[in-house]
Amino acid sequence: MRVLLVEDDEPVAESLRRGLLRYGFEVEWVTTGAAGLAVTTPYDLVLLDLGLPDTDGLDVCRALRRRGDVPIIVISARSDETDRVVGLEIGADDYVSKPFGVREVIARIRAVMRRVRPAEQPAGPQRYGARLTVDRKAARVHLDGAEVALTPKEYDLLAFLTEEPGALMSREQIMEAVWDANWFGPTKTLDVHVAALRRKLAGAVVVEAVRGVGFRLVVAPDAPAGAESAGGESVRAESAGDGPARDGTREAGRT
Repeated sequence: MRVLLVEDDEPVAESLRRGLLRYGFEVEWVTTGAAGLAVTTPYDLVLLDLGLPDTDGLDVCRALRRRGDVPIIVISARSDETDRVVGLEIGADDYVSKPFGVREVIARIRAVMRRVRPAEQPAGPQRYGARLTVDRKAARVHLDGAEVALTPKEYDLLAFLTEEPGALMSREQIMEAVWDANWFGPTKTLDVHVAALRRKLAGAVVVEAVRGVGFRLVVAPDAPAGAESAGGESVRAESAGDGPARDGTREAGRT
């Protein structure tokens, strides 16, 4: 995803740009409203400061909205309710007050994109390999044709990991997407839910742990249900996890 960042405060912009790059975003950074309006390369979302040196950010927001429906998130030190209301009324999709954390901004970007450009879902369930199907519209999962009983968070975790099978997702990315950007507790709950998915979907998908980084979901090669090789892969992946899988599986039953 390509983000246009319009921000004249260099330390804030650099910190935000580095954070966005870490999470896989492409960032074009400009320091004035005029430069922001002059950008011609396509972008998917705008992060717009209101306190720009050459013009009021609200005027830039208004001009951008007249051009099209690109999502706009205002970032500003102005915390007055009037500014927030005006910004939203003239076309901003969200408003973040300074100081803010990079994780909060990323979570708001994702929330806005889900709201304004929901992913087109297929008419029916999506199939992952020969055994697993995920029906996002109905929030139901089937293994070998039988529905799998998942807790809400187990389903959310599976739905997130299956958005990009094979992609490595950091613990932070998963916690933000499945739990909350403001989650400050231990991430042991993630290990618990991963262990539950491994147990319930053994042989169909493998949730691989990359120690110190996060997890990736790999769809098992098409093979007969219960094939030893698929089950073996699942067991080996579980043993490589960040936490004790057996304890996590027992805890998952109580979530």
